[in-house]
Amino acid sequence: MTRTVLTIAGSDSGGGAGLQADIKTLSALGVYSASVVTAVTAQNTRRVTAIHPVPPALIRAQIDAVLDDIAVHAIKIGMIGSPEAVAAVAASLRDCAIPVVLDPVMIAKSGDVLASDDAVAALIHDLLPLAHVLTPNLPEAARLLGQAPAGSDAQAIAQGRALCALGPRHVLMKGGHAGGSHCTDLLVGPDEVARFASARIDTRHTHGTGCSLASAIAAGLAQGLSVADAAGRAHDWLHRAIQAADDLSIGGGHGPVHHFHALWPQPVEAAL
Repeated sequence: MTRTVLTIAGSDSGGGAGLQADIKTLSALGVYSASVVTAVTAQNTRRVTAIHPVPPALIRAQIDAVLDDIAVHAIKIGMIGSPEAVAAVAASLRDCAIPVVLDPVMIAKSGDVLASDDAVAALIHDLLPLAHVLTPNLPEAARLLGQAPAGSDAQAIAQGRALCALGPRHVLMKGGHAGGSHCTDLLVGPDEVARFASARIDTRHTHGTGCSLASAIAAGLAQGLSVADAAGRAHDWLHRAIQAADDLSIGGGHGPVHHFHALWPQPVEAAL
């Protein structure tokens, strides 16, 4: 049977993040993608210039239409900019047994704010309890908890456990914003902590990394992997996608990672 992931997120006109990154990730990992648009954005690799929210009733209609017809094996949730949109998503998924990967998107790579304080409060109340896996970066985890960003692995683990207490079964504390020569993601679960580390890559092309990682985890869950195995595979896949990002070199700002690094031919200069 074809495995399917439903992604619920905003559209990125530049193609590097949001729904576009989700669909590319899922396709690269061999999973069919259905999608629900929560907002239309005008953005590129440098900045977000406009955001147009989709009406909550239409968000819910999209979700209901997909779930009424298509067998969905995992759900990934990204940008939801308003409390009304959060409520619409939560209402459609509240009685759903499908595992949910929630990426609490709040700020774009350009620094533009994508979620209001009211939307964040609604996300905490309505969506965190529905999440099988929550994937915050360190600033996002801090905002969800009303704390300063974690400055060590021990603090990140403690914040992960505090977030688990708000409802998610597992929390992946992403280490991309931390310092050091390695990027370490910490998966905090009910019983243990798993670490996924890789050498930090010096590149400006990291647009959409959070969206892509969460989608890669959702792909693994849809394919029957455990949370730890799905997170580990996603970490390794994204590391390779970042390594290959300079081969794309899209835009003049934070360009996207190379989602199809394992599928596209190597550039001639890279193959020599």
